Amino acid sequence: MCQAGIVARGWESKSVEAQMEAAEDRASLANRRALADEEIRLQRERESLELSRTRVLQDIASSANPRYREVLERSLGFLDDKLKALAAAKG
Repeated sequence: MCQAGIVARGWESKSVEAQMEAAEDRASLANRRALADEEIRLQRERESLELSRTRVLQDIASSANPRYREVLERSLGFLDDKLKALAAAKG
């Protein structure tokens, strides 16, 4: 009977260890998913900013109004700053 108690404790210890490893694996997987989700979000934001930048450049090229051109050029500067910040945040 004494040996059965020792074996049971041994199995219990292994079970706890396996549960801890499984929890660590789940946490690691969740971190990877969160990282992947963040990378996707940053990619979409960058693409959106690049599309906006393309549109502003087209509007600048076709604009005859100097005041409107000035607004567009400021918008272009803002978009460029956002793109630089995004690139710096990425690494």
